[in-house]
Amino acid sequence: MSSRAALDHGLAALGLDLPAAARARLLDYCALLLKWNRVYNLTAIRHPEQALTHHLLDSLAVLPWLAGIETLADVGSGGGLPGIALAIARPELAVTSIEAVGKKASFQQQAKIELGLGNLAVVNDRVERVAAGPFDAVISRAFSDLAEFVMLTAHLLRPGGRWLAMKGVYPHDEIGQLPGHVRVVAAHALAVPGLDAERHLIILEGN
Repeated sequence: MSSRAALDHGLAALGLDLPAAARARLLDYCALLLKWNRVYNLTAIRHPEQALTHHLLDSLAVLPWLAGIETLADVGSGGGLPGIALAIARPELAVTSIEAVGKKASFQQQAKIELGLGNLAVVNDRVERVAAGPFDAVISRAFSDLAEFVMLTAHLLRPGGRWLAMKGVYPHDEIGQLPGHVRVVAAHALAVPGLDAERHLIILEGN
């Protein structure tokens, strides 16, 4: 199966209908990520098929829960996931990708240029030093435990904003360690095509 066919199949399984231009740009991003990965060690994944499922489709699985969100900060984004994938899929969404490691931020900046992503901003800094915002939501994918995620990013959220934490198995222990002023408002099990692992989206709000 070609990469385009695999992406089309995966998007259909997720119930997502993206225009042809977005699909092409997603594949271009995936190819760019793997190309730079040979030198910059952006991801442990080396094969296009795995990158498609473990990175692109895994990131895009949260799209249904971004309705109503206009500004999104992606913290600890590494090679740009999920932020760049979401910026491609939702051109009207203003995404700020925050990454402390210089070579990873440099890759993201190059991807922004090559893919023509006018709705993406890349910030090379530690998240606690970033004054940008306020954002409608802050998202993370394997950034830290929930309590640390909330503590380090609270200043980025607008009043009434939400944290979106992408997790593997349901994080019972981490939820138990959340500060009293933060509550779980929703938890969604995600079925990612081709990914034989538990995935969850945990949505948090401050009281």
